[in-house]
Amino acid sequence: MTQIKTYTADTTSAPEPPEAYFFGYGSLVNRDTHHFQNAEPARLIGWRRVWRHTVLRPVAYLTVIPDPTAEIDGLIAPVPAADWAALDEREGAYDRVAAHEQITHSLAHRPEIAVYSIPEGKHGAPDETCPVLLSYLDVVLQGYLREFGEQGISQFFDTTDGWDAPVLNDRADPVYPRHRTLNDHERALVDDLLAERKVRLLTR
Repeated sequence: MTQIKTYTADTTSAPEPPEAYFFGYGSLVNRDTHHFQNAEPARLIGWRRVWRHTVLRPVAYLTVIPDPTAEIDGLIAPVPAADWAALDEREGAYDRVAAHEQITHSLAHRPEIAVYSIPEGKHGAPDETCPVLLSYLDVVLQGYLREFGEQGISQFFDTTDGWDAPVLNDRADPVYPRHRTLNDHERALVDDLLAERKVRLLTR
């Protein structure tokens, strides 16, 4: 009698790839500018913020540049549905750089984490034709105040280069599309820090 061999399907699945996260160090720290879930405070080591503009944007925004002596605070959050394309579109002037080995956080697992940085040679220092927007800076500092307190705002100034850049006061008619209104305390705190750092304000 012929013996029939039976086979059991291999149901062992390949391990899932690490969850995709990104590190935000500017407007993304303000949770009112996005709907990313489960954001957590984190620290990026070996990078420093700097004000820069690109040919794609007529005003200056933050980017990060390598600096082995620097550490900056920010937020990490999962990329929704691991859809990097949508996030890449939001951060269109930037390159996505793997940075999970340089980020400390409190998560129990070790996700893949990227940071967005404008490539060297594709950005320039702000000037009066490409200034920093106060409406953007307000959003960033409001986020840092909420996440890290007044000390967090002070550290933000200390770990960001380019404060010789002119800042356009556009609060009355904000240019930044994700602008937010500051309360009296927040506004006074930002204004005092700008005055303390002797930041040059432009009027429209």
